[in-house]
Amino acid sequence: MENDSFFLYRSNNRDHLMKRRFAELITSCALKGYSDVHIRGGQPMVYRKDGNIRFDMQGAPWSYFDVDELIGVILNAKSKETLRQRLSVDLATTVGNLRVRINIFNTDRGPSLAIRLLPNVIPTIENLNVHPSLSTISELKSGLVLICGATGCGKTTTIASILNDINQKRAAHVITLEDPIEYQISSRMAFVEQREVGTHVSSFERGLIDIMREDPDVIMVGELRDPQTIALTLNVAESGHLVVATLHATNVEDAIYRIINSAPPEAEEYIRYQVASTISWVILQKLVYNEKAGFRLPLLSIMRGTSQIRGLIRDKKLFQIENAMHASKADGMYTQERYLDEFLGTRDKFFNPSMNFSPAKDAVTDVGYSSPVFDSGYDPSAKTTTLQDQPFTSSPKSTSPKAATKSVIGADESQYVINETDDLQELIAEAERGFKR
Repeated sequence: MENDSFFLYRSNNRDHLMKRRFAELITSCALKGYSDVHIRGGQPMVYRKDGNIRFDMQGAPWSYFDVDELIGVILNAKSKETLRQRLSVDLATTVGNLRVRINIFNTDRGPSLAIRLLPNVIPTIENLNVHPSLSTISELKSGLVLICGATGCGKTTTIASILNDINQKRAAHVITLEDPIEYQISSRMAFVEQREVGTHVSSFERGLIDIMREDPDVIMVGELRDPQTIALTLNVAESGHLVVATLHATNVEDAIYRIINSAPPEAEEYIRYQVASTISWVILQKLVYNEKAGFRLPLLSIMRGTSQIRGLIRDKKLFQIENAMHASKADGMYTQERYLDEFLGTRDKFFNPSMNFSPAKDAVTDVGYSSPVFDSGYDPSAKTTTLQDQPFTSSPKSTSPKAATKSVIGADESQYVINETDDLQELIAEAERGFKR
């Protein structure tokens, strides 16, 4: 038993060291302005800065064992099972004071981690360097707002800014359906509830069916992927709610076409009229490097749901939308060419996105909670202790010289962080008592 306890001590201490190494890495990458980090065993770390992939030839490569061990401390039991079954898994977590989105997947050279760094605070619309007219979206009570673009163009950040703008301005019930939750939004004036697909709800479809019974005012749909999700989203928008959603599209016409074309031929006309009656904004976004600013800026194409635009959609004249946008400057519409010349080209100062990674007074302080109510075999009459999610920390504080500090990465897997002043024999005895309980 003594040997087993000593192994437990060594194992948990290694977990702590791995967590600290990962936290220090993420903090360093944020300070250097990296947007993405890639870790794979046996090769230098790879990162993306200003849209370009680069190799870190100065740092020590992660070994295959290091990567396996890192995955072990990042994932909880449920995520590990998903990884085994699907050979990939998505998650978002807090590392130090930074939020990261992680995709773990298998390759011919072992597991690989693709890590997206997210700002510590949700940028305001002004700090996003986008057109100030986007702040008027928070005033909408109903309609469909689409944020479109390729992967990695900042759609999620733009949506988070819009939702937080609503959160700061008016009392409303905001419900999000995300995969995964990237930005955590604490309720201010609005009551914000976030649901993660696969963790809090089985699918986008299930969430959209549930949402109509949850008294929402504003609904965010993380991604319009399939016909059923699109149809349910249009139904929710048509019922008088404000719906903000993301969609992969190359231009505004393509975005509208993809939604309409998702329906079977016999339902296409009905979907077309739904889109025409609910569409309020379509924002196409991509990131472009700006020499004057020295960093990437969002380049937008903005379509507004005016009576002219709605008429073109109903009349199957999507090919005329681009020309209508050219002629609708007074209505706040921009093609990408005009946006580049008339907005980005006329501004002298831009907010540096790296400043969004600095600690802020209004950063999210509430922690996640995983309830045992949803676990099979849960007995509410039994005395159980449920641990809250805690973030990674690069330098954890000691709570007592005679007790280990317990931290949690997932909702159901705890590790002990051993401080130098801790008494080993007492720690072993505490661990043994825990096993008996």
